[in-house]
Amino acid sequence: MKKNKLRQIWAEGRPVLHGWLSIASPFTAEIMAAQDYDAISIDIQHGAVDYKDVLGMFQAMRASDKVLMARVPWLDPSWISKVLDAGAYGIICPMINTRAQAEQFVRYMRYPPLGERSFGPTRAVYAAGANYPAEANDEILAFAMIETAEAMGNLEEIASTPGLDGIYVGPADLSFSLSKGQLMPAFDREEPEVIEAIKRIKDACHRNGIQAAIHCGTAEYAARAVEWGFNMTTVSGDSRLIAAAAAESVATFRKLTTKVTASTDRPGGY
Repeated sequence: MKKNKLRQIWAEGRPVLHGWLSIASPFTAEIMAAQDYDAISIDIQHGAVDYKDVLGMFQAMRASDKVLMARVPWLDPSWISKVLDAGAYGIICPMINTRAQAEQFVRYMRYPPLGERSFGPTRAVYAAGANYPAEANDEILAFAMIETAEAMGNLEEIASTPGLDGIYVGPADLSFSLSKGQLMPAFDREEPEVIEAIKRIKDACHRNGIQAAIHCGTAEYAARAVEWGFNMTTVSGDSRLIAAAAAESVATFRKLTTKVTASTDRPGGY
């Protein structure tokens, strides 16, 4: 089985740059995978994506040699199993609030004797290579999302779950939950209480020997997160990057053409 390159990056003490896909397009996925990310995840939870899209997007990105992962919709063994069988090398599971849920997540991720994943890696045996059933437990990553006040109350218990590889911080839901709806969901939080919670999660991860990951809106905030000690940072995502580039292009055009005066010398009277 092909080795998970993220484990090697972390062993060398380097941070992982993680891309994010929410558009159901193999072509968009291929474009993103051609960039210098270390890993890329497909967002099945909030993205406009279904299983057939996931399969085609994984196939389109295979040649890039990126570590391909996905965020599943929920703590659901059917989704986790099918996405792993499609060839994912890691799963991000949202809304893990208790140790029991974290343990359940790990069981869904692992083949016996470590878990209860059913065998049937339809595409994974081709994408990942030979000896998949014997090596998958050691290579595939399980990231639990902490994004609620309840999960923060159970932080140490979740982080110490055997078999869990890391925690992925969802700052939008986390700030929304911790503030009891007073802070609207957003990335790149600057509120001291939210930053303190984010750093607490990172510290809990490191105490328990697992990876700390966080979703960021900008490269600048992601770089700060790396300085805090995060091992993996997501910088924006396909839909937001397209929107930002388009907005910048349009704004530049409008700015450069505001002083152009109307002239009858141009077709249409422009």
